[in-house]
Amino acid sequence: MKLGIMQPYFLPYIGYFQLINAVDKYMIYDNIQYTKKGWINRNRVLVSGKEAYITVSLEKDSDYLDICDRKISSSFDKEKLLNQIAGNYKKSPHFDCAFEIFEDIVNFNNNNLFQFNYNSVKKICEYLRIQTEFVVSSTVNIDHSLKGQDKILAFCGNLGAAEYINAIGGQELYDKTEFEKHNIKLNFLKTQNIEYNQFKGGFVPNLSILDVMMFCSMEEISEMLDKYELI
Repeated sequence: MKLGIMQPYFLPYIGYFQLINAVDKYMIYDNIQYTKKGWINRNRVLVSGKEAYITVSLEKDSDYLDICDRKISSSFDKEKLLNQIAGNYKKSPHFDCAFEIFEDIVNFNNNNLFQFNYNSVKKICEYLRIQTEFVVSSTVNIDHSLKGQDKILAFCGNLGAAEYINAIGGQELYDKTEFEKHNIKLNFLKTQNIEYNQFKGGFVPNLSILDVMMFCSMEEISEMLDKYELI
């Protein structure tokens, strides 16, 4: 069984979904500390041909809380965000389908940050016909006080993983030799160069999956999901 593990990002880039599609089981963290200035409650889209951030505002709270304990702010203006995306992507070729999914995601009636992001990831996977099984980290019976590589190995052992695939950014965090000692193969997924037609102007890479969905058909995205290499 191939296992992938990641935090629940907000409308992440296509490499996130490549990882989900590449594994048999995908564990999504709920009991991990929220990090500022990451991708948990923001991402990048096109605005007037340039990259710009969209953000889900959160209630003010301790920076040490886990993702599952953070709440979306009551002042989060969903209508404003929907209007911003509609105004900038209305003329994209697949706007109707993509915006319908985005609208459903934004209007999800739950102010828990983890549940909000988890729902969005599953909705997009449904659209892309990704059938990977999801597991929520807090439901896995391990010692959750473990850190780093030891915790990943514990998850792999509990879930029966023969192979663990991580995003390429984790190369310095994990040691293939240590995984081999536990009879687990370790690979890192590196997204290949992906370009598609946006509006007039130069291509802006690594934007939210929402941008990909606006400009590319489901069939084209399915082909992109396989454009990676394992290292």
